[in-house]
Order: sequence, then structure tokens, then C-alpha cells
Amino acid sequence: MTYNFNNAIIRKPNQSIQNGLSSKNLPPQYEIVLKEHTNYVKSIKEAGLKINLLEPLEEYPDSIFVEDPALTYKSNIIILNPFDPSRNGEKDIIKNEIKDFFDNIFFVEDGFVEGGDILNISNHFIIGLSDRTNKLGADKLSNILKRLGATVEICKTPKDILHFKSECSVLDNDTILVSNKMAKLDYLQSNYNLIELPIGEEGAANSLRINDKLLLPDGYLKAEEILSKKYNISDDLGNGNQIPDASNDQLVFFDDKDQLLRNALKEMDLNSMTPIEAIKYLDELKKEHNL
Repeated sequence: MTYNFNNAIIRKPNQSIQNGLSSKNLPPQYEIVLKEHTNYVKSIKEAGLKINLLEPLEEYPDSIFVEDPALTYKSNIIILNPFDPSRNGEKDIIKNEIKDFFDNIFFVEDGFVEGGDILNISNHFIIGLSDRTNKLGADKLSNILKRLGATVEICKTPKDILHFKSECSVLDNDTILVSNKMAKLDYLQSNYNLIELPIGEEGAANSLRINDKLLLPDGYLKAEEILSKKYNISDDLGNGNQIPDASNDQLVFFDDKDQLLRNALKEMDLNSMTPIEAIKYLDELKKEHNL
């Protein structure tokens, strides 16, 4: 499932975050960011994940958003190519910090693509074209993902939305939480159940489903009322005023290699397989996990 994980990679806040890129004219205050981040990490731990903390990077003000330069899929890490010059150098650092967690490493070297524009639902990826992700970068990433066995759809992010995931998030394998603007995308309408947020509560779209918990920014009362009917809500994150659009981009999820193999074995339906099909499936697993 898209939202079942046992590990997370998170970077400690850097004091230079107040100099970072922002769609709002309100520079973050480090002390408040640190408090919000502490609550964030606490909530991730309470969801049952092991936290792998990276050291802050003062030379890169936006480096707390580790998902933008790196994407994980199964036992693979894909190093992306951030658009803004102030962020592009992050990819070379995070590559060395996290490569040992994964079996294979791939690179998007042409065009631009950032993790905030990539929505992952099971083995399917939606890549949103935006001011930070262009067609060339999306195509290069799509080629890598397809080689790894995923399916991909490339969409256009609605105007005035920074990243595709700024106003949408996965609730389960069939359901996406969306703002009014995102709800108008034909591809999402045609393929998923959409829960549209009330006008004025678009910030709640920056929620995070982890295992059996839904991490929801505090203060969105109408959204909480709607979502609590089906999901186990945790709203200990604060309201995200200091690091808006942050929940989706502040961490990279991954399953450890043994867990990935266990999950794949659990998915085997021996009753519906012939002996030859079972052997082929196991052979594919051996190749995928370098056994």
C-alpha cells in the first residue's frame, strides 16, 4: 500500500531557512520552525516509523524539504534535478547521505523535476508539470520509473499552485484529498475518489497518511470533521504557518530491504498461481533484491 512504511528520512531544520524560497511574503522564524519540526518528528515516530535524521545544511536554506531532490520506489533511490539554483546542489549531498539505504541509485540529469510535483499511489506515479518541473524532466523520470515496473501519468499543475502536492495528498489507494483547484483536473476526476476540501481550508490538503494515521495540520476544523469519519486523525503538527506546504516534502519514506521482500512474499497468491508462475515470480524477486 502507498502509505505503509517503517522508515523515514528527515533533515533537521537549518537556521538559514528564513532565507529560503517562499510563495508567501512571510519569512519563517527558526525557533518556531524548530518547535513545529519537533512535533512533526514526534508524530512520525508515534505512527510507528524509525526516524533517520540528517544534519542541517546551512548553505541550502530549503534543504529541510528532502523529498524535492530525492524520490524512493521499492529498493531504489532516484536523485532528482531541482529547478532553482539555490536548491540544485542539494542532490549531490543527499545522494551520499542516503545511498546506503537502497539497492540501486538512478539520476534525472536532463530537465528539471522536484519531488513536490510527484504523487505516488501504489505502483503508479502522477507527475505534475509546474514552475519547478518541466516536460523534459518529467519524461526522464517517467522513463526511469517505467523501467522499474511503475506506471506514470504526466499532468499539468493548476495555475498559481507551487507544487502538484501543495494542494493534494493520498488518503488511500483509491482516494485523494484535494483543494477546489485540484478537484477540477480531469485525470484525477476520472481515476480516483476525490475528497474536496471546503473553501478556505486548502492548507489541509497538505496532510500525510502514514500507516493507520492521517497527519492533519491543526486548525482546519471542517476538514477534520469530514476526514475523521473514515480516518484516524492526528493533528499534533501545529498549523504549519512557519513551514507551509511542508508535510509532504519534509521527509522521504522507505521500507527496509527485508521488509520489502516480506511484503512481496505476502502478496503472492499461491492458490491462483501455477507452479511455473510461482517459480517465475520468485525468480523476479531474487533479481529485484539482488539475492
